[in-house]
Amino acid sequence: MRFSIAIPQFDYEVFDRDGLRSFVERAEELGFEGIWTLEQTIGRSPMLAPLELLSYCAAFTQRLRLGVAVLVASQHEPLQLASAVTTVDRISHGRLDIGVAPGRGGVTLAAFGVEKDTFISWFTEGLSLMKAAWSDEPTVDFHGRFRTVENLPFSPKPVQRPHPPIWFGAMAPKAVARAVRLGDAFMGAGAASTESFAGVVPIVHRELDAQQKDPALFPISKRVYLMVDDDAARARERVLDGLHRLYGDMPGIDSFPVSGTPDDVARGLQEVIDAGAQSLLLNPLGLDVPENREQMERLVAEVIPQLG
Repeated sequence: MRFSIAIPQFDYEVFDRDGLRSFVERAEELGFEGIWTLEQTIGRSPMLAPLELLSYCAAFTQRLRLGVAVLVASQHEPLQLASAVTTVDRISHGRLDIGVAPGRGGVTLAAFGVEKDTFISWFTEGLSLMKAAWSDEPTVDFHGRFRTVENLPFSPKPVQRPHPPIWFGAMAPKAVARAVRLGDAFMGAGAASTESFAGVVPIVHRELDAQQKDPALFPISKRVYLMVDDDAARARERVLDGLHRLYGDMPGIDSFPVSGTPDDVARGLQEVIDAGAQSLLLNPLGLDVPENREQMERLVAEVIPQLG
């Protein structure tokens, strides 16, 4: 099993630059495969932007993969986003992973001028334009439904070819089919239960077979919101407090996290592994950097050694 860790993104008062650097350097020392962020441009919590934060972390890490799951790509102009992704990939010497999603329509995307009736098409076309910009061609020629680009120079190109690995998450069968068709890897959402993840993994495998893609080259992971505490009831209270900071009163929120004593958390994570996860993105929901640092240390010392 491979394990990554989410880095703290909440910024309530003064950015804890030294604390975050220490957290990330310690994650590398502890052997995590990667550090990950998420995007919530419009939301309830004061959350730092993911690519910019990863760019900062790239400067003082050597080995860690740098991931974001997910960029709501419909909120971004495709060529600008392609350039930002390229920049982080280049300054990290090819260590970037990007998750993308179309969003959910409604008022959030409307704030970015994206129409509810066409946001999926807007998203898929934008991703195609990004891939065209990352290609080996020195100029971009693209004729789509929403955008037309002719003989437009685009450089530099990403270190990773043809582009950084693109991760998708999805639940509905049509969305899973799109994820397999357009992506390179699958990331189960943190805002989904282990049971729902177990239900979607077979759909991913079915689509990989139908689309003749090699499962060995299409990794499956899951973000898991969690909290370790010697008092199981307190762990539950702490993790739900963190989830409500992120998602408000989203339906089903009580089913998302894994929490409890180290043994409880190990059992919960093992269930995710048994459901089909080949790697795990561990996401403590502490209020600040020190609380998340304590969680990371406990996960490595008391939880991960129990997992098979």
